[in-house]
Amino acid sequence: MKAAILGATGYGGMGVMKLLANHPSVETILPVSSSRPGEHLTAAYPGLAPALLEKTHDGVLLGVEEARAEDPDVVFAALPHLKSAEVCAPFFDSSVVIDLSADFRIPDVALFESAYGSKPPREDLLSRSAYGLTEWFRDEVRRADIIANPGCYPTAALLPLLPLLRDGLVTGPISITAMSGISGAGRKASVNLLFTERSENVNAYAPGTTHRHWAEISHYARRYLAGGSDAGGTHGAGANAGGGSPTTGATGLEAPTAGAGGVADQILFTPHLVPIKRGIAATTSCEATAPNPSSASPHVPSLRHGTCAGRTVATSASTSRAACFFCSALSITWRRAPPARPCRT
Repeated sequence: MKAAILGATGYGGMGVMKLLANHPSVETILPVSSSRPGEHLTAAYPGLAPALLEKTHDGVLLGVEEARAEDPDVVFAALPHLKSAEVCAPFFDSSVVIDLSADFRIPDVALFESAYGSKPPREDLLSRSAYGLTEWFRDEVRRADIIANPGCYPTAALLPLLPLLRDGLVTGPISITAMSGISGAGRKASVNLLFTERSENVNAYAPGTTHRHWAEISHYARRYLAGGSDAGGTHGAGANAGGGSPTTGATGLEAPTAGAGGVADQILFTPHLVPIKRGIAATTSCEATAPNPSSASPHVPSLRHGTCAGRTVATSASTSRAACFFCSALSITWRRAPPARPCRT
């Protein structure tokens, strides 16, 4: 398999290449950079592993047209929001495109516009795309030729939350508190990302419903409420690799009035920037009913429950360490009870 990586010199693109370097089905890696074509990869990242360089064209960064001429089987786009779909245009009819930006993540045009200040750049292609949360959309991902890689915060928040929503266990407001490493903001120069600004310093930003990723979280939470009929399939006509950049996360979003979305309309999400290089830790808390073992979701093999002040309270937590957009570990437990067997989906 031949894989092209657009935006290869950013943190997201480099993370993808490191994973592909050891992938047995990937024989050739085509690193692409519009800003640095012709340069050697080691100029951007000194000390790269030989296994990665051996799969590239002598380690030289290619331009977009050069990559298109190579006719790659799959294209990973680690590019900024609202620009990624435009750069990917030459590949849509010939390659599988996995987009790490937000350009194809939210099929609701109005919701996308409220989060990103513009309509989806390729609204005409939303029906061909699938949301890449493979634990829940695996069959759709297999059939799609455009895959929207989920945002970093939504991945960490949705994986523990969706099983509870699918089984109808959530009965009250949902609070998500998440912490992100600095690489989530992307590879760029910014005063608030300097070592002296971030070291020994933690801050919340874009709280409540004002962060762009709130729109993505709430959209997919609604789809899985008690196994809603909209839970499967591709988007249908109506996804910057870092997604939830601490420097641009705030939006003009307003929380919808509680109604058809029920508890999904009561989600509050507060991200924090913490002084680590990468990774996400997210804690999701909500009021919930005790699970019925006979009807538990296959995504939740074992759960314990407890009561607090006359109500059942569920707490879910997920941690990501592989990269800012990959969730690698997940546990679901119930407050005031010993930890249940971890969910390994």
